[in-house]
Amino acid sequence: MTKNKITIASLAMDLKRVALGYHSGSTETANRFIKEALKRKVEIDIQKEKPYIHEILNKLPKTLGQKDKEKLAEDALMYSTIFQNYATHNSS
Repeated sequence: MTKNKITIASLAMDLKRVALGYHSGSTETANRFIKEALKRKVEIDIQKEKPYIHEILNKLPKTLGQKDKEKLAEDALMYSTIFQNYATHNSS
C-alpha cells in the first residue's frame, strides 16, 4: 500500500470518528477528529489519485464546516466509507 493510500485510509478512520462523535453526542471528540482529518487532507498528493477523490477532498473543508451537525455526521460517514473502499480496493 502506498503512502497516499495509507493516508487516505487514516483519513477514513478520522471521518468515521467524527461521525461517531456527533452521533454519540461528543462534540469535543468530533471537533478534535475534524482537525485531524483536515491535517491529513493536506498530506495527500491529490494528483496521484482518481478525479472523484480530488472532488471529495476539495469539498472536505466545507463539508466539515457545516452548521447542521447531523448532516455533517452523515456526510463524514459516507466519505469515510468511500475513502476506505478506495484505499483498500485501489491499492498498488
